[in-house]
Amino acid sequence: MSASSSPFVARVASRWAALSPRQRRWGRIGAFVAGLLAVALVFFWYLIGRGLPDASTLANYQAPLPTNVRAVDGTPFRSFARERRVFLPYGETPPLLIQAFLSAEDKTFFQHSGLDWFGIAQAVVTNIESMASDKRPVGASTITQQVAKNLLLTNEVTLGRKLREAILARRIEQQFSKGQILELYLNEIFLGRNAYGVEAAAQAYFGKPARELDVAEAAFLAILPKAPSNYNPTTNYDRALTRRNWVLGQMADNGWITAAERDAARATPITTIRQAVRVIDRNGDYFMEELRRQLMARFGESAADGPNSVYAGGLWVRATIDPVMQKAAEKALRDGLVRYDRAKGWRGPAARIDPGEGWQGRLAALRLGVGYPEWRAAMVLARGDAITLGFTDGSTGRMALGDAAMPRAGVGRPAWQLLKAGDVVPVARSGGGAFAGWSLRQIPAVSGAMVVQDPHSGRVLAMVGGFDMRGSAFNRATQAQRQPGSSFKPFVYAAALDNGMTPASIILDAPYCVFQTRQLGEKCFRNFTGGYAGPQTMRWGLEQSRNLMTVRVAYNTGMDKVVALAKDLGIGNYQPVLAISLGAGETTPMRLVNAYSTLVNGGRQVTPILFDLVQDRQGKAIFRADARACADCNRPGYTGQPMPQPADTARQVMDARTAYQVVHMLEGVVERGTAVTLRDLGYPIAGKTGTTSGPTDVWFVGGTPDLVAGLYIGYDRPRNLGGWIQGGTFAAPVWKQWAQLALKDPDKTPFLAPAGVRMVRIDRRSGKRVFGVWPGFGEARPAVIWEAFKPESEPRRLTRANTALTGRVGVVRSDADFLKSTGGIY
Repeated sequence: MSASSSPFVARVASRWAALSPRQRRWGRIGAFVAGLLAVALVFFWYLIGRGLPDASTLANYQAPLPTNVRAVDGTPFRSFARERRVFLPYGETPPLLIQAFLSAEDKTFFQHSGLDWFGIAQAVVTNIESMASDKRPVGASTITQQVAKNLLLTNEVTLGRKLREAILARRIEQQFSKGQILELYLNEIFLGRNAYGVEAAAQAYFGKPARELDVAEAAFLAILPKAPSNYNPTTNYDRALTRRNWVLGQMADNGWITAAERDAARATPITTIRQAVRVIDRNGDYFMEELRRQLMARFGESAADGPNSVYAGGLWVRATIDPVMQKAAEKALRDGLVRYDRAKGWRGPAARIDPGEGWQGRLAALRLGVGYPEWRAAMVLARGDAITLGFTDGSTGRMALGDAAMPRAGVGRPAWQLLKAGDVVPVARSGGGAFAGWSLRQIPAVSGAMVVQDPHSGRVLAMVGGFDMRGSAFNRATQAQRQPGSSFKPFVYAAALDNGMTPASIILDAPYCVFQTRQLGEKCFRNFTGGYAGPQTMRWGLEQSRNLMTVRVAYNTGMDKVVALAKDLGIGNYQPVLAISLGAGETTPMRLVNAYSTLVNGGRQVTPILFDLVQDRQGKAIFRADARACADCNRPGYTGQPMPQPADTARQVMDARTAYQVVHMLEGVVERGTAVTLRDLGYPIAGKTGTTSGPTDVWFVGGTPDLVAGLYIGYDRPRNLGGWIQGGTFAAPVWKQWAQLALKDPDKTPFLAPAGVRMVRIDRRSGKRVFGVWPGFGEARPAVIWEAFKPESEPRRLTRANTALTGRVGVVRSDADFLKSTGGIY
């Protein structure tokens, strides 16, 4: 024992000796009880603290931030967020704002070590006094305790939670600096108007960043953590003003502002901006929803799924969507659907709601998918000399009876005679000036989809999955399994070209029947328009979409080869039956467009992508769609040498020459065939129409050397569209409208033939080689064209005896006999 402690021990010993036996006995009992209490307290503290989250986990804590999506041109396009939050580092937080929050919440923050013991004592006394009332217990939580509760604990009001909160607060104070704790707090707290953190709140209430807030505005934000709804200046102005002025007084008492600044700020009314109704640009809804699904599948949805989740990770995504292409696709498809539906007559109101008090809320809750940005959902309020309409914002409008004269389907009476209060209908602006009003519209019952893709990179530039996603979230571009009809035929001919045929091969367009099985019997095919054309070239058969020629080609090539190619191209996995050659197998618009992109891309595999770059919140790339290595791409010292080229790793799923031959024939579909309506666009276009049996669906898929787009139109529950609807007369004009809006590039580079293709002049009807006449020269031989052949497959100059095709020496057989013996193909 040290000398310094000896006098103390001696004094204790002397006092103990002076005690009576009874006093000594009670002293021993008291010491024993104190020891038990100390042990119990330590054990209780251990039990409460056991299993608590480790405060060190906050070192890696990142505030949930939204995912921001940019379009292919780099412009901001959309964000995925459940909480409105903008992270503000502590070093960039205005001192005035920090002082306001400390004055309101924890003025001794920089002095205490996590717990305010004096405040706790006051809270205990207050809660004991109010035990008999229904008042909610008050607390004395420091900012550190609020961080512990908000980030690591639940929000329950129990003594156990408060004790755990206190333990965590002490651990947090030991682990982090005061600045780090304040940064967590000021970026995490909820301040109303769906704003989390002070920066988002400054924007939500005052429309400016936190650094521009004045004293009065900073003090107002500081009153909100307790209960944002209680201090809403719109509904509780006096309460908010009183609390704000109290905070200003506390700031002055703490020496952070002068008395003059306090008085000037108190004289300032609370003026917040109107809480704006969030106006969402509906352009690209289907694209963005598919993008969101893919991002969540790769990175997760919430913070529990990892640091780079969609709704918490603060990702920066470069999407492939082209806003111009997207708007053009949406307008073209919607116009086509409305044009078809208008001819069917009015079907009645889109919905009915109670027209009584509160109808605005019921109307808004419908989320009626009216499609066009200029259309609005309206409820009929009354009908008289005109129809009075009501809108979700409480405003009203007038619709003349003549603007609601659409005849009711199957009845013949005009719509205005049938409308009554409570009917909900889509309307659009009509007239102008003194004659401005609204006119009746109708959401189409028919639907469809459209996809636009870059055939070289696979980027999906536009995607429309229906008329409006608010009306139906089903994305027909990626989820609808539809029969492509004749738009599948190019792949039948591609398989034939890969197996010895040429575009000039002669195929018989004549009745064709096959025996299937004993149960199914004989199956006979027919052309869509009926009739037969006799022997014709393969090119002519594709241009005119002849079914009988296609099934002959498929049968002689082998359906096993056709379906194998369809599988390689990702169109679908089909059984090798002849009906598949006419497009009876189901696929999605996205898959079919991607297969056409492979044709345009020279037979190299294309993978559709909706985003090609994802960065985390620090800007580090965590995903690249193009993962090809390029060792010299960042090499310093560039002096004009050839640029490095990453290796092309795309799989060659089709002979490049075959792909070009098909594309070249598809150009003929536009020049002379079923899609001739597109010829006057002035661009090199290759494509194919499609019409399924019924018809139930109509298609057009095609594009330029740098863009491929495809669409279909049909009912979700397939039914007859009407005999006047065909791919060439309805789907192709929709595609044309899109092209007129989207194709603005003056560069009209033609489709380029790959090495090994020979261009030969032929007569497109007979398939014979032509000499001395040039395609497009004069009007005498308009059938002369350049045709693409593989080496040694082009037609030869033959004598008359040779062209008769002898069956045996000395016997000349007729063309009809020869075609019959070869299955109708030469």
